[in-house]
This record gives sequence, C-alpha cells and structure tokens, in this order.
Amino acid sequence: MARKNILMLVGDFVEDYEAMVPLQMLLMVGHAVDTVCPGKKAGETVKTAIHDFEGDQTYSEKPGHKFMITADFDAVAATQYDALVIPGGRAPEYLRLNPRVLDLTRAFNDAGKPIAAICHGPQILVAAGVLRGRSCSAYPACGPDVEVAGGTWVANNDTFSNAHIDGNLVTAPAWPAHPEWIRKFLSVLGTIIDP
Repeated sequence: MARKNILMLVGDFVEDYEAMVPLQMLLMVGHAVDTVCPGKKAGETVKTAIHDFEGDQTYSEKPGHKFMITADFDAVAATQYDALVIPGGRAPEYLRLNPRVLDLTRAFNDAGKPIAAICHGPQILVAAGVLRGRSCSAYPACGPDVEVAGGTWVANNDTFSNAHIDGNLVTAPAWPAHPEWIRKFLSVLGTIIDP
C-alpha cells in the first residue's frame, strides 16, 4: 500500500469521536495525517465535544478530550496532501467563515482529491460551493443547507450509520457511520489492507 498524506481540518468543539477515531484508523493503516486548525500551530490543542443521541430533539453535548494539532494551518497547502478529512461537531459552523478554509477545500475538490466529511462537516463543503449538482450525506440539520447549495442530501433513515460516495466526496451523517465512512474513504483513497 502506498502511504497517503492526509490533512484533517478541525476547530474547537470538533466532535471528539469524529476527529479521534478517523485519525487513529487512518494512522493504523499506515497513512500520515496532519491535523490543523485556523489560528493554531503544531503542538497546540483544540477542545472537543462528545455528542450523543439521547432522545431529545437534537444531540446532547459533553466535554471531550484535548485534540493535538500537528501542523501550522497557515503553512499547509493542498498540493502537499492526497486527501482532506472534515469532522463535524460545532467547529464547521465557524470554520466555514474562514476564507482560507474554503480555499483549501476548493483546492482539494478542484484537484479531484478525496474529501471525507461527516456530520456537520458538509457545512464547509456548502460554503466552499463544491456541492452544486452533487449528492452527500450529512447530519439531518444540514440537509436543507446542502439542498440550498444545489446539492442533493442523502437521507440516513434515522440510523446515522450509512455513508455515501459521489466521485471524490465521501460523506456520512454522524459517528455511528464510522465503519462504513472510513471503509468507503479508504476505497476512494485506493488503500488496500492486506489480510
């Protein structure tokens, strides 16, 4: 397997599982992953949040772990990486306001590089304007955003366990979809895992 260099874009209150688990899974199969956040340098951390589905109208939120930043956001370029990962949580809500975040996202998309986004991560895809004529899964509250941006939201039938591929985009509604989301992302990356 050829090792891939992957960029993971996070921010404060990124969903803990949606950052930590994919990072560990991608490292486990031999890929290199840099984690970045606007305004942060290597060695700094962001706060995470643990979201859960407890029967309320929306998810609950609890404090998570500190998540390590491994590269300087201002120094990275899409040309250095083979793929982009965008976890969800509340971080995408404000990350999508950063012009450099949107430029990086567009650069990955324009180059046809794999982009994996989960939960609220597609809010960044919406703001970057890369969903027109495309389909993606996302947390249900993001479905209207996807459709207003000219995309087709793929419903999840309330299981939150499905993932969706549209060309270079691999999307999922929430952390229960990790197994399928990461499996499909690895497939789009061309990752072959020896038995």
